[in-house]
Amino acid sequence: MKSIFFDRSEVPEILDKIRDLNFETQYDFNKHRVELGLEGQDREAYLRLPLTLTCNQNLVLDFEKEVNYLMLLVQSGSASVGVFKGEKCLAHKVFGAYMVRKKQGKSQIKHLKTKGKSRAGSRVRLASTLEFFENINLRLQDHFKEYEFDRIALSCSKILIPYLFGSKESTPFDKKDDRLYRIPKHLHQPNFEVMLGMQKYLNKAELVYDDAFFEQFDELKNKGTSY
Repeated sequence: MKSIFFDRSEVPEILDKIRDLNFETQYDFNKHRVELGLEGQDREAYLRLPLTLTCNQNLVLDFEKEVNYLMLLVQSGSASVGVFKGEKCLAHKVFGAYMVRKKQGKSQIKHLKTKGKSRAGSRVRLASTLEFFENINLRLQDHFKEYEFDRIALSCSKILIPYLFGSKESTPFDKKDDRLYRIPKHLHQPNFEVMLGMQKYLNKAELVYDDAFFEQFDELKNKGTSY
């Protein structure tokens, strides 16, 4: 699949071009993107919108509203939490925990599925894992008391989701929260620099298509940028 990135201000022009090419359009709120289709063509193409730009089902864009969103990035042993207002980072926190078995490079959670938790080292890592998610949720609780969020941008592997939402300290939103936005990008170890890189990605529009089937977009290649 081909990706072309555009600035927030360029989205109306790109949507006009898409309409000129006679694409059918449908906005998907959960994925915050415009699905594109052509009659008789079942190949996938879409325009992912910047998270800082709101859109309704009629594809009316609101450039005036300043979107507040929380970003939560979680991997085994590390996590980042950030609060963003438009393109400004208002607060951030990085968390770390002893969750990975050094020799195998495997998280304690994955290890538990095969070997149990009888050894002392395993018990220490499990306790660290539980404390890790408690600390994350305590931070989230504080942010949700202080801010009103339009979206919650989340990147968390499936194996860690039960620990996030099953922590002794409750997560201030549930797994079916309408504001949840699953970040569609592979995540590296979530430190502060990675979080800012993810913010830059989320603030861009991204046209995604198979260039073997959608030659119509070729003329847009010079307008956009790679990422």
